[in-house]
Amino acid sequence: EMEAKYTRKMQALRDEMDLRRKTELHELEERKNTQISELMGNHEGAFGAIKNYYNDITAKNLTLINLLKEQVEDLKKKEAVLEKEKAEVLLQNKELTGPLQESQELVAELQKKLVHYYRDKEALMNSKAHLKITQKELKDLQWEHEVLEQQFSKVQAERDELYQKFTRAINEVQQKTGFKNLLLERKLHGLLSLLEQKEVELSEVVTASNLSPSALSLVSHKLEDVLNSKNATIQDLQLQLARVCKAHNDMLQTFEAKLTAFGIPLDNLGFQPLSFPFPGQ
Repeated sequence: EMEAKYTRKMQALRDEMDLRRKTELHELEERKNTQISELMGNHEGAFGAIKNYYNDITAKNLTLINLLKEQVEDLKKKEAVLEKEKAEVLLQNKELTGPLQESQELVAELQKKLVHYYRDKEALMNSKAHLKITQKELKDLQWEHEVLEQQFSKVQAERDELYQKFTRAINEVQQKTGFKNLLLERKLHGLLSLLEQKEVELSEVVTASNLSPSALSLVSHKLEDVLNSKNATIQDLQLQLARVCKAHNDMLQTFEAKLTAFGIPLDNLGFQPLSFPFPGQ
C-alpha cells in the first residue's frame, strides 16, 4: 500500500509538473511568435517607408544637383526658382514631420514590447528553477521509496521467520499436549474399570461369605476408605487433565492473537488447531 501510494503520488506530481511545463512553454512560444510576427511586419513597413522616402529624396537631390550644375552660370536668373524649390523643400520637411513622429511612436511601442520580452524571459528562467526544485523533490521521494521498500522487505522477512517459529512451536506443543491427554484419559479409564471390577468382586465375596453385620460394617468402612482414596485420585487426575486442557487452549488463543497481530490468516497454517474440552464437557 505504501509503495502504491508513493507511486501514485510521484506519478501525479510528474503529470502535474509536465502539464504545467508544457502549458507555460506553449504560452511563451505563442507570445514569442506573435511578437516576432508583429515586429517583422512593423519593421518591414517602416523600412519600406524609409526606403521610399530616402529614394525620393535621393532622386530629387540628384535632379537638383544636375540642374544646378547645368545652371551655374544662370544662378541669378534661377534665384526665384530656387526660392520656390526651397519653399517646396520646407513644405516637404513639414510633411515629413508626421512620419517622423509616427516612427518615434513605433520605437516607443517596440521598447515596451522589448520590456515584456525581458519579463517573459525572466518568467521562463523562474519556471526552469522551479522545475529543478521539483526534480530534486522527485529524487528525494524516489530515495524515500527505496528506503521504504528495504524496510518492507526486512519486516516481511521477520514476519515469515516468526510465522515459521510459531508453526513449529504449535506443532510441538500440540503433539506433547495430545500425548499427555491421551495418557491421562487411558489411566482414568483403567482406574474406573478396576474400580468396577473390585466392586463386583467385593459383592461376590460378601454374598459368598455370609458375614455378620458387624464384620460387614467393618469391611464396608474399609471399602469406603479405599473408594474415597480412589475418588481423590480420580479428582486429582481430572484436575491435572483440566489444567493441561486449559493451558493448551490458552496457548491456542495466544497463538491466534499473535497471528492476527502479524496479519497472518489462520487458513495459511495448513491445519486446524484443536481445542480440548474440559472434564465433564
